[in-house]
Amino acid sequence: MPDIRAVIADDEPLARRGIRQLLVSHADVIVVGECRDGRETLRALRALTPDLIFLDVQMPEVDGFGVLRAHGIERMPAIIFVTAYDEFAVQAFEAQALDYLVKPVSEARFATALSRVRERMQSTHALELTKKLGALLAMHERDGGRAVQSGGADPHLACRIVVPTTTGDLILDVGEIDWIQAEDYYAAIHARGKRHLIRESLTTLEERLDPTRFVRVHRSAIVSLDRVRELRSANSESVLVLRDGTRVPVSRRRREHVTALLRRGIR
Repeated sequence: MPDIRAVIADDEPLARRGIRQLLVSHADVIVVGECRDGRETLRALRALTPDLIFLDVQMPEVDGFGVLRAHGIERMPAIIFVTAYDEFAVQAFEAQALDYLVKPVSEARFATALSRVRERMQSTHALELTKKLGALLAMHERDGGRAVQSGGADPHLACRIVVPTTTGDLILDVGEIDWIQAEDYYAAIHARGKRHLIRESLTTLEERLDPTRFVRVHRSAIVSLDRVRELRSANSESVLVLRDGTRVPVSRRRREHVTALLRRGIR
């Protein structure tokens, strides 16, 4: 089972430190962020996409339940509420929390809560694997038994990219992609007028895509050569204009390579 990426959200430094100390004996849980209030928590949820959050019920500005309302229950990771008052227990479970911990937290009670997290993650992982296998089988049958990978010389080049969504997995054919943009911890895939976020670096995507069809034009952009309408250069700056009018800058270091590909008419 992969590591559990956790965020600790509590306005009390001692409480955050206490959670960290309790996690010392749980090597599979990695703390990727700490938050002091609800606003910081919302930013961390968007930027870090943790698997688990230890969420204090009472925080300044936006409390724990306010975080749920603002971020959306369907987008929340596994939740363990942390509170100084047992009265919040019913509300916690109505909010679909996996568990709640009353301060001060004992080691045994903490271990029980984490066991529930692991059980949920294992079942979720199994469900996601089943969905992916189902999608793979559907593609195989749709293609009449042909390989799901690209038909080029390199079998490792992808012809489809799986985009996780709140309702399942979206399967994108690489031929639908206009360009891909780096956005913090994500890559934004622009395809057919829509933008899809996946948690993958441009470097790994570049390795998976056919270099005769896609080119890295900037450290933060990959472009489909089929979508390029024009290459403009002025004042030592170059820009690719795509068919839909999108302008993508070309770095000076990559300009010569991009120009050569376009002039050769590689598709």
